[in-house]
Amino acid sequence: MNSQPNRRLAILMTAASMASLLAAPALAQTAFPRQKPITLVVPFAPGGGNDILARAIAPRMSQLLGQTIVVDNRPGAGGNLGTDLVAHAAPDGYTIVIASSQVTMNPFLDMKVPFRIEKDFEPVGMLASVPLLLVANPQEPYKNLQELIAYARANPGKLNYSSPGNGTPQHMAGEVFAKLTRTELVHVPYKGTGPSVTDLIAGQVQLSFATYASVAQHVQAGKLRALGVAGQKRSSLMPNLPTFGDAGIKGYDASLWYSVLAPAKTPAAVVNKLNEAMAGALSDPAVAKQLAQQGFETQSSTPAELRNYIAEELKRWQRVITDNNIKVSL
Repeated sequence: MNSQPNRRLAILMTAASMASLLAAPALAQTAFPRQKPITLVVPFAPGGGNDILARAIAPRMSQLLGQTIVVDNRPGAGGNLGTDLVAHAAPDGYTIVIASSQVTMNPFLDMKVPFRIEKDFEPVGMLASVPLLLVANPQEPYKNLQELIAYARANPGKLNYSSPGNGTPQHMAGEVFAKLTRTELVHVPYKGTGPSVTDLIAGQVQLSFATYASVAQHVQAGKLRALGVAGQKRSSLMPNLPTFGDAGIKGYDASLWYSVLAPAKTPAAVVNKLNEAMAGALSDPAVAKQLAQQGFETQSSTPAELRNYIAEELKRWQRVITDNNIKVSL
């Protein structure tokens, strides 16, 4: 007599059980990032482009995600140390890294890279790019790029240029510049952007390739002389400063780009949620203004677009480094 209600109860219980199973993945996805704070690794010392970007976007991303984001500087080995830390982190979205264009250069230099950028990471999205400037101590006799090239050719091996370290994009910018202009420059590596610029102002070195943010105030104060933008496009912040293309160095582009990567096999739902928060932070007027004032051109992307871009950059830097026989030992 109770068989009919019992059958109905069984059906309802089965349906509820199936519904809970189907909902489980969705609940797991929406739970991120409720479990714990997110660590945003910066594989360089404080003060550089990676660090500036991390500290600019982290507060807004925290608000959008509803979770604390901790910026963790892990410098060393040309950025490989901190990046490798993330490569071996749990693929759950709680440990991510701000990677610069350097990750597509290091594999082709004479250094040990403990990871493969195209296999050990999930691209999350692009953040920004920033042009490099070629700057000189104002006591030097050359006032522009053409005069510098003529002076360097007449004085081979007598001009030193500083960089934040061996294998950095600033170092690569100098090596490629010397090859394309048929000049001989001596590279002087430092442990970070700060000391590199400080010694340039003091006259210990004559030249440096540096980001706008690290030298703009010194150029405006007359402590450094800006010779040109290391690319083909003028900077909106220094519109009167000529580019290398204006000086006849065609095809040269040493702009830095920055992105966020997660460990390989991080779930797509988690990657997409991080990507959405990044895009939201970059579109925030206050964040955009802060970054623009420091020379960054913000540019968000999808994870797939970043993956394709990294593949193209790997090809480009392999060609540039191989063709110019550039080797760096760390």
